Amino acid sequence: MASTTTINPTTGEDLKTYEMHTDAEVGQIIEATHQAFRSWRTVPIEERANTIRAIGERLRKNERELSELMTAEMGKPIDQGAQEVQLCAAICDWTADNAADALADQDQPMEGGRAIITNSPIGVIYGIQPWNFPIYQVIRYSVPQLVAGNTVLLKHANSVFGTALRLEELYREAGLPENAFRALLIDHDQSDDVIAHTKVRGVTLTGSDVAGKHVAVKAAENLKKSVVELGSNDAYLVLSDADVDLAVEVSVQGRITNNGQTCVGAKRFIIVDAIYDEFRDAYVEAMKAVELGDPMQDGTALGPMSREQLRDELHDQVEESVKDGATLLLGGEKPDRAGAWYPATVIDDVKPGQPAYDDELFGPVAALIRAKDDEDAMRIANDSRYGLGGGIFSRDEKRAIELARTEFDTGMVNINGFNLAQPNLPFGGVKDSGYGREHGEAGFTEFVNVKTLMIAEA
Repeated sequence: MASTTTINPTTGEDLKTYEMHTDAEVGQIIEATHQAFRSWRTVPIEERANTIRAIGERLRKNERELSELMTAEMGKPIDQGAQEVQLCAAICDWTADNAADALADQDQPMEGGRAIITNSPIGVIYGIQPWNFPIYQVIRYSVPQLVAGNTVLLKHANSVFGTALRLEELYREAGLPENAFRALLIDHDQSDDVIAHTKVRGVTLTGSDVAGKHVAVKAAENLKKSVVELGSNDAYLVLSDADVDLAVEVSVQGRITNNGQTCVGAKRFIIVDAIYDEFRDAYVEAMKAVELGDPMQDGTALGPMSREQLRDELHDQVEESVKDGATLLLGGEKPDRAGAWYPATVIDDVKPGQPAYDDELFGPVAALIRAKDDEDAMRIANDSRYGLGGGIFSRDEKRAIELARTEFDTGMVNINGFNLAQPNLPFGGVKDSGYGREHGEAGFTEFVNVKTLMIAEA
């Protein structure tokens, strides 16, 4: 029987070995989750919402344990793990408070009678989720689907199987019926078979654009609705009238949060020529103050990356960018120690053709790009195959809002700040960053059947 072992990225030591599910076991779990759907869908939405609220309560009750588990499995600084748990609990609360209204029937006029538009659950929803936010990624897609009356399967990254199974336990402890949420310990080939299974009605993935294209094709081949939230090289524009001190402070936070491993993190910093040198010098000094530290210690800002392989791939991107003309201003060397460590790194003279310009740097590496003026900065920001998030620093808030609304080709824009996700605000991107939305009212309706009932009147 196949197995996989989780590894502590802080020390490089093995944590725990898990037996993978066999094909037969996967089939049994899918069938059980489908049977759970047949009864869960009949539970009044108010009662489903109470169960979701109870999940949030269980998360809060187990905050320290969950934070330590995430830190052990993928290296997240433990303070940020606690923040992740609190965000997830807030998502549960918001979902419980708003689901009934968002999914309520709508009465519509109709010639010769009347009509009702109703939102009906469709069945088993399959989520393929990454390791970087091991709890949030699961809560983000599963909670809206469960409250809508669907049931849920999870394929988590094998590096965080412990978190996946612990969440399954917490969901049951909160009162969710057995098999309404199940974690599958499977590989990629088995995952394709899950997508094709007739009892699976929808697929959602968070991951790379390569993985997103693969899953989208498999879902389309089987006429399954899909939502894909993919990577990005989010651009943060420092315009000519920006508050440079604020821009530096926020840009450091936006780059090192979650050890730089955030799909919607700030990655490309596009600074107009007039203030470029001022920003660059201050930013390098601020990043120099970010020290690597034990992620289990409160107050640590930058821990290890999640796996040595990913650290090495990031380092290769830095070296290739420098070889192609970029300038290394800070960091860029792998520490001689066990674990997946990489320092805060800044590279300058970033131009098209370099990985730092064209691709996603998924770690604590910042790419600085010089723009001639504000218009050129926006052009460079949109010169990307990605379009998840981004940011604008400007003292002219009205103008920044207008640029964000009409010019910035992304799904989300921060203005004079850095925010990750909010329970009530739609989350998602465009272009190679994917399609579909999670969070907010949009997240409730991605996987429901918007059904029209037409009632004729005598």
